[in-house]
Amino acid sequence: MAKTDTINPIDKYVIDFVRSLRVEKNLAQADIAHIINVEKGFVGNIESPKYRAKYNLTHINALAYYFDMSPRDFLPEEAIDPATFPNEQ
Repeated sequence: MAKTDTINPIDKYVIDFVRSLRVEKNLAQADIAHIINVEKGFVGNIESPKYRAKYNLTHINALAYYFDMSPRDFLPEEAIDPATFPNEQ
């Protein structure tokens, strides 16, 4: 994965939400990887600010299904101003 210094606020919100859910449920990164059907190192890359890896909608859906939640629960209540996002090229 390509390294980056910043991540946009919406991706950070989702990553932080999944991390807090993982910790709350006493799950390891490998458990989340199994739920979303990826290699276990992928979740570590997602949770590290050094990498651009992030959850996609398929991952969010799998997590929502596993935890008996709505995919909407993984997103903020209000939209985040896109002007605050770093320039991704």
